[in-house]
Amino acid sequence: MKPVDPIFVAELFGELHEELLGLLRSLPDEDWYKPTVAGAWQVRDIAAHLLDSDIRRLSFQRDRAPMVPPETPIENYRDLVGFLNQLNAEWVKAAKRISPPLLIEFLEVTGAQVTELFKSLDPFGPALFGVAWAGEEGSQNWFDIAREYTEKWHHQQQIRDATSAPAITNRKWLFPVLDAFLRGLPHTYRETTAEEGARIVLTITGEAGGEWTLSREGGAWKLYSGGSETPACAIRMDQDTAWRLLTKGLSRDIAAARVEITGDNRLGEPILGMLSVMA
Repeated sequence: MKPVDPIFVAELFGELHEELLGLLRSLPDEDWYKPTVAGAWQVRDIAAHLLDSDIRRLSFQRDRAPMVPPETPIENYRDLVGFLNQLNAEWVKAAKRISPPLLIEFLEVTGAQVTELFKSLDPFGPALFGVAWAGEEGSQNWFDIAREYTEKWHHQQQIRDATSAPAITNRKWLFPVLDAFLRGLPHTYRETTAEEGARIVLTITGEAGGEWTLSREGGAWKLYSGGSETPACAIRMDQDTAWRLLTKGLSRDIAAARVEITGDNRLGEPILGMLSVMA
């Protein structure tokens, strides 16, 4: 058990982007209109959303364009989620006018430029956006970049699921996603009390898995990598369950059937409602 380290994935962006382009180029026309687990979005809508996230990042961070102001003040997390959902919906609706080949051409340009942007940033400098699902109003660049990596990865995997394309779930691709997702554990457990020194161990099985420990220290929860002996609660799930649970891909009932909780069940329950996306 040791303190968690920063996650450096800027160098992986280019490779992940090439995986996306190869996937999209391989899709027959009918696959672009297949449904996905992302609500009402079809495959083409997820591709359009990925383009939108590139455009926003380049415009607001690299080019310093003024951000679109919300129509109503953002006073809390729910307001922020509502604002982002509105932006996403507006873009996806307009992007239905864009053909799949043109979406690919646009992504070829923007993806490469976002990769270069992230590689140019000081990983410990202040990020453009705080990682809100982890409870951070301000974050360092490495965490913002890792968050963006999780977005790119899980949306690409949703396309792969919808089109029966090979998954990219080996350790190279998925472990950084899970490691980043679990940085939200202390925030998820912020209202869960326990005795000082109590520990919760989360084990994710599979090639991309690992162990993480939440420790109750000074009236708050602190995250460590690695396991711990005699935890008050132990949680165990496979890597497929983990990424789907944390991205709204499983209902609570299905997740409960796939997650093993031993020890103090009260300390295990919050994981079933945890999300590492803005929702």
